[in-house]
Amino acid sequence: MLTSYFWSGDAIRSRRVSDIVLSGTIDVPAPPARLLADWDREISSHMVLEPGDVEVMPLARARARWPDYTRCVQAMSDWTCALGLPAVLASSDVALMACRGARYHHDAEQYGSAAFCNLFLSEDKGLDLHFPSTGHRIPLTRGTAVIFDTGQPHGVIRRSSSGFNVADFAPDQDCVQMFLTWELPIEDAQVGQALQVVFDIAPSTALQLDAEQVRLNDEPVIVCPDSGRWCRAD
Repeated sequence: MLTSYFWSGDAIRSRRVSDIVLSGTIDVPAPPARLLADWDREISSHMVLEPGDVEVMPLARARARWPDYTRCVQAMSDWTCALGLPAVLASSDVALMACRGARYHHDAEQYGSAAFCNLFLSEDKGLDLHFPSTGHRIPLTRGTAVIFDTGQPHGVIRRSSSGFNVADFAPDQDCVQMFLTWELPIEDAQVGQALQVVFDIAPSTALQLDAEQVRLNDEPVIVCPDSGRWCRAD
């Protein structure tokens, strides 16, 4: 049993890690050329985006150069509404992210109280969002939308690959993906229902913990960054 232990107010609460991945493709306009150029400058001049890295980009500056930002958010809102999540997007924090692929990881040590809702903005560059534990493999194109449990291992890999390989993301290759991400509260009744999350499955263990974590059969685990497999934490 895969269990996420997460902060709920001042206490640690337990829940089952959902294996449901909601995905679709929505109609969003391509970012304008001057915004793409600004993103390229930001990545090349102000950050070190190594293969496998996922980094935050300045959203406020992007919005000033992005006349269709509101249209993109509305399209995403319409998609989440169709999934039975009518108001959750508007009340959730949003960030702009860049990745040059992504090593396999989970995010429940920091975001165990959330599900991620992502909208990919880049064109198809031959990359997939891969969930090795569930078998979901989603081609990343402009308008790809996904919602998934932060405790579920995931990575961004080459479509021709079975795992993450640094060599697949050479500096001379155009393999950066841009995306918007929202943190949806996992305790929201509609979010929990959409992902079929079961709460308080290990209350006695939760009482003994003081940090967010994921456990497999009550053993602390980490994710192998190359394969996405669970490994015992030493």
